[in-house]
Amino acid sequence: MTQEDQKRQLPKKVNRRARFALPYKPIPTRPVEERIHDNNEVYQHYSWEEVQVAAERCILCPDAPCVQACPVHNNIPMAMYLTSQGEFGAAAEVFRETSNMSEICGRICPQVILCEGACVYNKAKKPPVVIGRIEAMVADFQRQQLGGFPKWPPVEESGYSVGIVGSGPAGLAAAEELRKRGHQVTVYERYPRPGGLLYYGIPSFKLNPQIVHEKVAFLKEMGVQFQCNVTVGKDMPFQTLQDKHDALLIAVGAEVDAGLKVPGNDLDGLYKATEFLLRNNVPAEDLPPELQKPIDLHGKRVVVIGGGDTATDCLRTAIRRGAKESVCFYRRTEAQMPGNERDRKLVRQEGAHFEWLVAPEEILGDEQGKVRGLRLVHMKLGEPDKSGRPRPIPIPGYSFEEPAEVVVLATGYWPD
Repeated sequence: MTQEDQKRQLPKKVNRRARFALPYKPIPTRPVEERIHDNNEVYQHYSWEEVQVAAERCILCPDAPCVQACPVHNNIPMAMYLTSQGEFGAAAEVFRETSNMSEICGRICPQVILCEGACVYNKAKKPPVVIGRIEAMVADFQRQQLGGFPKWPPVEESGYSVGIVGSGPAGLAAAEELRKRGHQVTVYERYPRPGGLLYYGIPSFKLNPQIVHEKVAFLKEMGVQFQCNVTVGKDMPFQTLQDKHDALLIAVGAEVDAGLKVPGNDLDGLYKATEFLLRNNVPAEDLPPELQKPIDLHGKRVVVIGGGDTATDCLRTAIRRGAKESVCFYRRTEAQMPGNERDRKLVRQEGAHFEWLVAPEEILGDEQGKVRGLRLVHMKLGEPDKSGRPRPIPIPGYSFEEPAEVVVLATGYWPD
């Protein structure tokens, strides 16, 4: 067995009791009074000494429930062990065996309901191992200290051509895997810059866009081609794409806002979440002309309808754009909210708040056709619906009005 192979072996004896007693240190965040005035990442890295302790808290479970809960089955115990030993580059390589976007997944993957949600610490009512932050740190270490994204060995060209529609996480990941196999790859993107959801959907206070730009630059260097400002089916017929390539991958994701069927849907000041986030978070030069004008939120009361991660993104964006108040109305209770509970904690720290068991009946407008408020109804919880959550039921006679100058619908997405 080589020295490198020995590094990749978990220890045969593990003092799990001692590991379980190690202190938990919360993920560092930037001060609230500082971060609400910019769009920089909120979560910070530990020191390298601290991250070793954070990784050593992993008790290296033989059945590894965290691995089972990970959609790509990252070898988390091995990555944690190597990190605890100071082998940060080797730990990054373990993550890259199953994920080619560790620096991104470590920041935005919903670990609290996946790997960290399955961590055995939860059974003891203790904070789980901070797997996501450790993944982000070792991936950053590899990129920043060890020469950038790891390049693959030269490939023999296959002679085949693949077209990918969409440059979000699915499109970029597929482009890399296909190019590794020697296929020519062209990615088509409707917006002016590659990145899809990673750049145009996730605010930079959660994911530094420079990481996405560096990933795209790496893929270009490895031979992936990008064609932006191309909407397939509009700027380029689908048949043209079929004729041009040997295979196609449709990786457009679910980016059609679900909307809300209530009166007042045509009022000025009502926005769907995608438009709201684009116009408030992405530089104008990277947007199509119709989305380049920012939305004036200064001194206004902003109401967000919804309960997922997009809703919290909108709440936090409103705070950063000078809203007088940023409030979320949700038809169930916090226990049923699908979004990340860590994000909700950040929302509260930054000054926004939630109202539970209420749903909109109507968006109210003034004589000029502008939003002036909402009519909402109190809800109660009934029997579980198809989602497994209690069904929200309106309580007759319990309607009320709330003032608002901007209303944002963060009510989910459909595929295009």
